[in-house]
Amino acid sequence: MRKSKIKLSVIITTYNEELYVGRCIRSIISQSLASDLYEVIVVDDASTDKTPYALELFGESIKVFKNPVNLGLPASINRGIQSAHGHYFVRLDGDDYVNFNYLNFLLMFLESNENLDAVACDYFIVDDNENVLKRCSAIEQPIGCGIIFNRAHILDLGLYDDSFLRNEERDLRLRFDRKYTMGHLALPLYRYRKHVKNITNDTDVMSKYDLKLRSKHQINSD
Repeated sequence: MRKSKIKLSVIITTYNEELYVGRCIRSIISQSLASDLYEVIVVDDASTDKTPYALELFGESIKVFKNPVNLGLPASINRGIQSAHGHYFVRLDGDDYVNFNYLNFLLMFLESNENLDAVACDYFIVDDNENVLKRCSAIEQPIGCGIIFNRAHILDLGLYDDSFLRNEERDLRLRFDRKYTMGHLALPLYRYRKHVKNITNDTDVMSKYDLKLRSKHQINSD
């Protein structure tokens, strides 16, 4: 693949997701967008299960980076962004998956609206059997994935704050919205898998990073 032709980089972060990461990657390497227009970068955050073996099965269709130690989600995302060649990038968590038109529609929408700097799509929450539990709006219930960014803008903002082991996407979004404009594509192209291992399930840790977010951005808790 000629790097000069790549328009979009897909950054997948994964940690001990041997059960899910294959489904995730299959959904992204068979997109309706021409394969020579995008690259798939997987950052394995020092998995201790069979995730590395699952990644090997995809050969040269993906580019894998493995952290020597567990660095956390934001540092792993940053490594992917810094290794990317695309003008744009999108995130995908290793336990989620996407619609066949995920990349094509996001890229088309952003490039067709010059007043926008990024675009977020809606998403389905699904269970382990991929049954749809709920449709969510990217505006009303934003998540960190399902968003196409101009890579230069995120570099300009200083990337993700790697001290936020939770709420990294909320911190970035607060900084992003002060300078850039986010659009909304009301199509549920992303599939957010709900299961017991979701890191947001740890309420004590989430509370800690909620406080950290409010402190950093001077957000009133009322």
